[in-house]
Amino acid sequence: MSEQEDVLGERESMDVDVVIVGAGPAGLAAAIRLKQIANEEGEELSVVVLEKGSEVGAHILSGAVIDPIALDQLLPDWREEESPIKTEVKEDHFLALGPAGSIRLPNLFMPKLMNNHGNYIVSLGNVCRWLAEKAEALGVEIYPGFAAAELLYDENGSVAGVATGDMGIGRDGKPNAMFTRGMELRGKYTLIGEGARGSLAKLLIDRYDLAKDSDEPKFGIGIKELWQIAPDKHREGLVQHSFGWPLDGKTGGGSFLYHLEDNQVAVGFVIHLNYENPWLSPFDEFQRFKTHPAIRDTFEGGKRISYGARAITEGGYQSVPKLSFPGGLLMGCSAGFVNVPRIKGSHNAMLSGMLAAEEVMAAIGRGESHSELSAYDTAWRASPIGKDLWKVRNAKPLWSRFGTAVGIALGGLDMWTNELFGFSFFGTMKHGKKDADTLKPAKDCKKIDYPKPDGVVSFDKLSSVFLSNTNHEEDQPVHLKVEDMALQKASEHDVYAGPSSRYCPAGVYEWVEEGEDAPRFQINAQNCVHCKTCDIKDPNRNITWTVPEGGGGPNYPNM
Repeated sequence: MSEQEDVLGERESMDVDVVIVGAGPAGLAAAIRLKQIANEEGEELSVVVLEKGSEVGAHILSGAVIDPIALDQLLPDWREEESPIKTEVKEDHFLALGPAGSIRLPNLFMPKLMNNHGNYIVSLGNVCRWLAEKAEALGVEIYPGFAAAELLYDENGSVAGVATGDMGIGRDGKPNAMFTRGMELRGKYTLIGEGARGSLAKLLIDRYDLAKDSDEPKFGIGIKELWQIAPDKHREGLVQHSFGWPLDGKTGGGSFLYHLEDNQVAVGFVIHLNYENPWLSPFDEFQRFKTHPAIRDTFEGGKRISYGARAITEGGYQSVPKLSFPGGLLMGCSAGFVNVPRIKGSHNAMLSGMLAAEEVMAAIGRGESHSELSAYDTAWRASPIGKDLWKVRNAKPLWSRFGTAVGIALGGLDMWTNELFGFSFFGTMKHGKKDADTLKPAKDCKKIDYPKPDGVVSFDKLSSVFLSNTNHEEDQPVHLKVEDMALQKASEHDVYAGPSSRYCPAGVYEWVEEGEDAPRFQINAQNCVHCKTCDIKDPNRNITWTVPEGGGGPNYPNM
C-alpha cells in the first residue's frame, strides 16, 4: 500500500474494456463507434466516458460552424431526426477591418476549402449533449462531474486506465467532512480526448516522448459570447469572419459572427498566443473589436447571454505528435486536429474518435490489451483528417512570419496551390518558438491603453465570468500550480509587467501592489474557466494547469 493509500484509504476499482477521457466530439464519437462495431459483431463491450464538467457540454466552447463529414459517416440518418443541428449556412462573408471601416473580400478569391456552404452553425455543447444521448442509448456509461486526475500503469509501463480525483480535499490538502476517495477505471485501452492542452495528454507526451519528431505545438485563445439580438438585425445562416483591427499587423488573430436560429448570434475573437507585447489583453481586444462600426450595430439593443474562453490548437499537420502510446491513443484537440484557416476542428475530432475506435476494436479482436496501436499514426495521415490539415499546413507559419497582410495573402496562395496542384512553393514550414518564448520585455513594448467598457457592447471581465456560470468548491487546493513564486516575481512581474493579469480572460491572476509583502501574486482560482492559456503563455513555463475537483469550472448552457 502506498503512503497516500495509507492516509486516504484504498480506491475502488472498475474494470471495463475501454476508458474514454472527455465527453467532447472526439470522445463521444469514439464511444458511439465502439458500440456500433461491437453490436455489428455481436460482441459485449463495456465503454466508460469520464467528463470533468458538471454535465456533458458544460465545458464545451466552440464557434461553431461544423462540417458534417463526420456526422454523415457516424450517424448517416441524422438529418431525418430532431437534433440541435438546424441552421445551415446561407451566406459567407470575409471582412478586412481598419480602424474606421471595412472591406468585404470577394468569395471568388477564397480557396474552395474556405467555403462554408453545406456546413451548419451550432452550439457545440448542445451537439455533444445530443451525441451523449446517442451513446447512452447504445449502452455507453457516461460519468459527468468526474475529473480524470491520474494515469494508471501496468507492470510493463503501459497505460492501464485512469483514476478520478479525490473529492472533499480541503485547501490545506487534508480530507474534510465531504471527503470521497477517487475511483480507478481500468481498461484494455484508454482514449484521451480532453481538448486543447489537456493535463493527462501533457503527461503522456512527456512520458513517452511523443513530440520528439513533431514541430512545436502552437495555440490561440478563443473568447466567445452568445447574444440575443433585435429581430431586424438577425440574418439566420450568415457566417462572417474578419481580420485586422483592433490587432496590429504583427499580431495574428481574427473574429467570427455566426447567426444561429431564434435571433441568436455567436461572436468570438481568436488571438494567436505567439504575440510579443506583454501589455496585450486578448479579452480587451475582443471587447474593443465589438465597438467597430461594421460590428457594433449588430449588438446595440441586444442582450449578452453567455461568455467563455478556451485555448485552441493551432500547430496543425506538422505539430501533431505521435498519437499512440502503450495502452491508448490521443484524439481530437488533444492530438491537435484543428484546421486554423477554416476555424474548424469538431469534424476532425469526430473522425479521429471513430478512427481510434476502429483501431481499438481491431486490437481487442486480436485478443490484445494495453498494446501500442501504432497503425493509428499512419491511418490518420492517410484519412480525410490528414488531407484536410495538409492543405493548410503553411497558413499559420506564413502569418506568423510575414504578418497579417502579407501572411494571409501568401497563405491564400499556398492553399490554392495545394488544392489545385497538390504541392506548396514553401514545402512544409516550421513554426519557430514555443508560444511561451515569444513575449518581449515590457520595457521594449508600447503599453496599450484600452477604453473603459461602455456596458452596451463592451464589458468588464468579472461581469463576463459571471455569465459563464463558473463555480468551484471554495475549500479545495488551488488547481493552478506555480512552481517557483520567486521566479514569478523576478521575471513575470519585474521583466514582463505581469502579463498573466492580461492574458487570462477570467481575472484569475492579479499582482496585488499593497501590503508589506507587495507585490503579491494572487490566484483567484474560483474564476478559472479552464481555458489553459496560463499553462501555454507563461514566459517561464512556471504555471501548470491541473484538474480541480470534478464538476468545477464553467457551466456553459449552449456554447
